[in-house]
Amino acid sequence: MPKQTKVITRRRKFIDVEIPIIRSKIELIGNSPEEIKNRTIKLDLTRQLKGKSVEATVKISIENNKAVAYPIKIKLMPYFIRRIIRKSISYVEDSFETPSQESLLQVKPFLITRNRVSRAVRKTLRNKAKNWIEDYIAEKKDSEIFNEILSNRFQKPLSLMLKKTYPLSLCEIRILEIKRPLKPEEIPKKKKIEKMIQEKQESEDVIDQLKEIEDEKIKKAEEEIKEAQEKAAEIEETAEVEETEKVENKEAEEDKKEKDKKKPKKIIKKKKEKSENKEKENDGTNPNTN
Repeated sequence: MPKQTKVITRRRKFIDVEIPIIRSKIELIGNSPEEIKNRTIKLDLTRQLKGKSVEATVKISIENNKAVAYPIKIKLMPYFIRRIIRKSISYVEDSFETPSQESLLQVKPFLITRNRVSRAVRKTLRNKAKNWIEDYIAEKKDSEIFNEILSNRFQKPLSLMLKKTYPLSLCEIRILEIKRPLKPEEIPKKKKIEKMIQEKQESEDVIDQLKEIEDEKIKKAEEEIKEAQEKAAEIEETAEVEETEKVENKEAEEDKKEKDKKKPKKIIKKKKEKSENKEKENDGTNPNTN
């Protein structure tokens, strides 16, 4: 008789995974925390962000025999952007890679202006946003950047800075993703943001001048529209006066005709005789004149 071998099956269990970015926990099925290491999870953060539709991708790592998930990508859902876009606006988008203090990040900002703007204004908004984001991310760690974007502390100062060029109705980071970790020699040196802003004031002055030129064009267009509206109103008023005069003249003529019809025939005969006598006197044929 061959020996029978027993197959030992381990019962799988639920393992708690901490997610510091949303301050909550989730449970995954596995035998041990090491088994779920480097696993990625997609989370819908719409409820946590009060209606702002964001999808986060987190990666699990092991710290002190505990599973902890850190974000590697956040994405603003396309239907959220489609719901905000209107006809009389312009949108600006960009895509670039920039280093932080830990890794190389891919950033895709998305801006929506309050009104339709020219190509020059869109270009200046794109360049200013890119420069500001590169300088800001170069001084931060990955976890700080993700937390600030989800809490809207990243977008607010960016929107206030771009407001000098043109006011925005939406200023968001559409995609933020970690591409790869940086080597020690690739990590940028920290610089104060205030100094970098002072160096770029000259370029901002040029942008302000472009904005003033555009505002002057808008004012001229508004004045031309007002003049055209006033002329159209004057033409309508004169047309209405002429129509009322025509109606009054017609009514007066109709009244005269009705009065003539109501007069007795004797009066009409007397008038005819008087007119005939006057014609005879003028001709000298009336016998009574002698």
